[in-house]
Amino acid sequence: MSELPLRAQLAAALGKGAATLSRATGRGDGSVIGGRVALKVEPDLLAKLARGRRLSLVSATNGKTTTTRLIASALRELGDIATNEHGANMPTGHITALADSPDARNGVLEVDEKYLPQVLRETNAAVVVLMNLSRDQMDRASEINLLAKKWREALAKSETHVIANADDPLVAWAGLGARYATWVSAGQRWKEDSWCCPECGGHLKRDPDPHWECPECGLRRPDTSWAVDNQTDSVIDPNGQRLPLQLNLPGDANRANAVIALATAAAYGIHPKQALPRLREIRSVAGRYTSVVTNGVEVRLLLAKNPAGWLESFAVLSPPHVPVILSINAQVPDGKDTSWLWDVDYTVLRGRRVFCMGERRTDLALRLETDEVPFEIADRVDEVVAKLKAEQPDITKVDVIANYTAFQQIRTAYGRVQ
Repeated sequence: MSELPLRAQLAAALGKGAATLSRATGRGDGSVIGGRVALKVEPDLLAKLARGRRLSLVSATNGKTTTTRLIASALRELGDIATNEHGANMPTGHITALADSPDARNGVLEVDEKYLPQVLRETNAAVVVLMNLSRDQMDRASEINLLAKKWREALAKSETHVIANADDPLVAWAGLGARYATWVSAGQRWKEDSWCCPECGGHLKRDPDPHWECPECGLRRPDTSWAVDNQTDSVIDPNGQRLPLQLNLPGDANRANAVIALATAAAYGIHPKQALPRLREIRSVAGRYTSVVTNGVEVRLLLAKNPAGWLESFAVLSPPHVPVILSINAQVPDGKDTSWLWDVDYTVLRGRRVFCMGERRTDLALRLETDEVPFEIADRVDEVVAKLKAEQPDITKVDVIANYTAFQQIRTAYGRVQ
């Protein structure tokens, strides 16, 4: 901190004070308000805090928080890490994260997709990690092809090293704007937003998966040096060596996050055999995948914010005899437009007991009815558990899938489980 100009030191100190006050008064973790206060004093604070550090910026529609956590854990092989691994992913949160770790020479910052060009410009980050792009909060977010175009233009003006998922055509096209790139085959379960070529608009040929190419302009999937193998739960490194992942986070999506994290760690000189034990230690990220016990029943929490996220959550549900609670809100952080519910295939829930919760539960109920999925309306998780327990005394588990603010409300009810 002493290397900062006096004005920047004052701004950082005031920001820390505001963050501490926010936490003390129970208004939040202080990441956002701390950054806002600091920016009022020194508008160029982010650039000043980033100077002299080797930063990685992590951006995607889904999986940013988890991948940031995985990368930060791997990079702790090198010492202290500045990171916003709990999700304050706009410049205000980045300022708080960097100010909180003034002596950390390395940092990993989760970055909201639309802020990536700005944050890259201000921080001159050494590494940019790109994983996926799909529709999300369309009432207030950029159309994703425009977003990919902005990424591509920003990367073309930078000397950053891009680590990107070659299996997502939009991400690959954006990453091809960079001078230096490491390509990863991390998979792409949700393909509904990338059937058309981002270069010319032609229809992409996708056969065999994960290969893709455009017959019109010749744009094609870059050759990859890292790959995830979901069938054998392993990662293949650039030397062709296959290493078991054995994560404590569930599903293909987290295997994808892990191979991206390993490729990023390798860019810092950390071998996968060093990084993997640190990745295996992680069991929950900001409440995601956490289980809590209510009335003797294990309640597992899953976050899903958009169609791609719901598809991944369905893939890690417990067996069909385990009931599932779906909770939907439409507050500003969620996006107020719930029309995306119609892009999700809920037929996979047939034969399972389903409960609808949240402020927009009637929207969800209509969608389930259309897909011929029987459902019950509920107000709270503990009410559902009590009802199930009364009917099935031997029940042991319930899954919960919720979008952002609904998820946070449930976490708060259980004491902000980690």
